[in-house]
Amino acid sequence: MTRVLIAEDEPLMRERLLGLLGTHWPEAQVVVQAENGNDAWDGFLEHEPDVAFLDIRMPGLSGLEVAERIGDGAHVVFVTAYDQYAVEAFDAGAVDYLLKPVQSDRMERAVARIRSKLSKPPADLGDLLQHLRTALPGARTEKMKWIKATVGRQIRLIDVDEVLFFQSDTKYTRVVLTDSEALVRIALKDLLGGLDRDRFWQIHRGTLVNVRAIAAVERLDAERMQVLLRGCDEKLPVSRTFTHLFRD
Repeated sequence: MTRVLIAEDEPLMRERLLGLLGTHWPEAQVVVQAENGNDAWDGFLEHEPDVAFLDIRMPGLSGLEVAERIGDGAHVVFVTAYDQYAVEAFDAGAVDYLLKPVQSDRMERAVARIRSKLSKPPADLGDLLQHLRTALPGARTEKMKWIKATVGRQIRLIDVDEVLFFQSDTKYTRVVLTDSEALVRIALKDLLGGLDRDRFWQIHRGTLVNVRAIAAVERLDAERMQVLLRGCDEKLPVSRTFTHLFRD
């Protein structure tokens, strides 16, 4: 059974996608319904769906950012209102797209196209996503440069470039620097959309690491790796979902 993720922040559009998918692909199992990009990525990590329908503009992570993190982990279909900007770019790419408002016949064609690809590895979206980030208005967002954190009785304003890694810790997120650490009341998944994806890599469901702080990556066995950091003795495990970041 094919597992499907649907990420769409508009409730009526989400219901329409669910209804059309039920009509044209009744045997597919929708394992994730997300209202924003952060929940979509969290749901992807938990359920590892085969296909992801992603609205391009969502709160938190955009559909493009979620697709970048998914990489070749699933077949992607973008849902977009960007008619004049998107059609040429998508038609030249290796993914399908649905224009809002989504029509029944268009969903039928998209489903047929996806099903024909399920026996093959998902497409490499790198070039297409790079093009879309520059072609679509509003696809790029301003990235976080500072973060407020509690250290003892002080509220510190920390430059994110100085952070070695962020790590989930029950209700808080650890912010680890070379000579100190702090706690912030921000969920890790909420940090994802604000941080520069080229600077901070997610290497585990609960860990984001500053790429510039990585000294080496150590292979423990055929499936397990850990990251060694400059200026820190902690070793960070890399989950299997993210080992592809270090293969090349």
